[in-house]
Amino acid sequence: MENNNPDYVYDNVIQIDDAASSRKFLANVFLWMFIALGISAFCAFYFATNPSLLQLLIGANGFSGLGWIIMLSPLAFVMLMSYGLNRLSYPALALIFAVYAALTGVSLSFILLIYTTSSVLSVFISSSLLFGVMAVAGYTTQQDLTKFGSLMFMGLIGIVIATLVNMFMHSSGLDMAIAYIGVAVFTGLTAYDTQKLKRIGAGLEYGDATSKKYAIMGGLTLYLDFINLFLMLLRVFGRRR
Repeated sequence: MENNNPDYVYDNVIQIDDAASSRKFLANVFLWMFIALGISAFCAFYFATNPSLLQLLIGANGFSGLGWIIMLSPLAFVMLMSYGLNRLSYPALALIFAVYAALTGVSLSFILLIYTTSSVLSVFISSSLLFGVMAVAGYTTQQDLTKFGSLMFMGLIGIVIATLVNMFMHSSGLDMAIAYIGVAVFTGLTAYDTQKLKRIGAGLEYGDATSKKYAIMGGLTLYLDFINLFLMLLRVFGRRR
């Protein structure tokens, strides 16, 4: 499961009712999300279909040293972006996000070796539809989702703890329960994060450096929501080879 909801802080954001600014900001957020998904999809497919590259990641007893670095490095990149938001320049933040998306794609290349191509494609389409519906719901709803988001975040913490426990228990039943709960949690987080980003966008001056950097971080948030939703649905509905 990818790390979700990076703990970055939006400094000096004044909330105002500016629908046009909010729409422009969200359009930029989704653009970055789609760019990252495109990079990840390309890298995942390229590595999965290239045996010589896969051999660099897999050793005799599992992952090679490079393989472990690839699997764990995305978390480090998320932390770098989150805690370095106010120190990094816009080009540097954009480059780090692109590299992060590429490394995540490489780490996801093993999915195409475990699950059939048709099931991966069908789950991806289902994830896209579900994500789209919840993003629209989060954008259009007049209900404040703050408390709902807090509940989803508690569920996320529970998933992380249960996943760590199951690394020792190896329970297929618990694994499936985590997947079902994960689908619910990341579905809810999609709506909550979209509403949160809508409100943030209304308080930013579109086009300045601060707005551009926040758009990248917003793209990261929604990218993580989508990736985790896709992975959870794949665990439930994916057909193994």
